[in-house]
Amino acid sequence: MRVVIGEDQALMLEGLKLLLERDGAEVVGSAQDAPELIRKANAHRPDLVVTDIRMPPGHADDGLQAALRIRAEQPGIAVLVLSQHVQRAYATELVEQGTVGVGYLLKQRVANFASFSADVRRVAAGECVLDPEVVATMMSRPRRDATLESLTPRQREVLALMAEGRSNGAIAERLTLTTKAVVRHVSHIYDTLGLEPTGEDHRRVLAVVRYLSS
Repeated sequence: MRVVIGEDQALMLEGLKLLLERDGAEVVGSAQDAPELIRKANAHRPDLVVTDIRMPPGHADDGLQAALRIRAEQPGIAVLVLSQHVQRAYATELVEQGTVGVGYLLKQRVANFASFSADVRRVAAGECVLDPEVVATMMSRPRRDATLESLTPRQREVLALMAEGRSNGAIAERLTLTTKAVVRHVSHIYDTLGLEPTGEDHRRVLAVVRYLSS
């Protein structure tokens, strides 16, 4: 796995390099500002870009905007964005562009190497990974979409775990259910949200995007 890192804090940058290389990744480039990150991604065409959301030159969401541009220009590159704080708008903006090979984690997750390594590999493999605290924040806010409120508490739990990028098997393990029971809940979620199967859209992705943006 070839990785480009976007991080303007030297200590965090070196820590990410060390962790990723220890896990077998090849860090082919690093950048300390958003324009440089885009240039490095274009030059190296890595499998994955890992970037802080807040970067120079604006020190706002420059890293996120760079990641979105990289994805728009090179959809085959997976992106994992890191943030110091939970920002629902950032997560929503990220997944609205697509949920294949994207991730949003709080920086504190990096300290748990085993978990962080697993999440990095999931994003690189094409999964959508959202920090549990981001999902919890989304669950606790009032909903504008009345249809989502008609889901049962268990269905909302299942949908929240779907938003974290968990498979049906992982959801079953987390909620102490059978995989068959999870499949039934997922099917009911699709029915409630009016998501019919089509040849062009992935209902799981559509359900998660609707959940995050409501």
